[in-house]
Amino acid sequence: MNYLVAVLSDRIQAESAYSALEKEDLPMKQVAILGRGYQTADEYGLIDPNEQARKQAKQMVTWLAPFGFAAGVTFSVITGLNTFAWAGEFGNHFIGGILGAISGAMGGTFVGGGVGLIFGGGDAVPYRNRLNAGKYLIVVEGSEALIRLATRTLYQFKPENIQGYTSNN
Repeated sequence: MNYLVAVLSDRIQAESAYSALEKEDLPMKQVAILGRGYQTADEYGLIDPNEQARKQAKQMVTWLAPFGFAAGVTFSVITGLNTFAWAGEFGNHFIGGILGAISGAMGGTFVGGGVGLIFGGGDAVPYRNRLNAGKYLIVVEGSEALIRLATRTLYQFKPENIQGYTSNN
């Protein structure tokens, strides 16, 4: 599926662009206006970078905590440290594993969350920022021919930004 996103400065310009697309006989169910009084970014399904960061962090913790446990046990066995004399040999190795798992979980949380915040949103963050600044988005989805027609039509309104995307889904 192909997408076209145009950023327009105000509501009147967005409505005029929508009407122009309607006059070009575009299927209007494939055209959406995002902004105040219309769909929100969440209603349309624009990715929330914070949600992506949470998902990424959870995924990283799921993988790193068990590896951290194994690394903690391995370190304890190799070094033969007797840090917790009251716990005995097995207890020391088990506590080393628990501490390793905690370290893996912390690393997964910080690295996974940070990566999700930086890379998870893609272009969603700038578009959300523009919506928060009172701008409007016209989103058109469809075939390449439909996107080309919509691009020509929307250029008449001198959008602040116009960007095409191709989804592999």
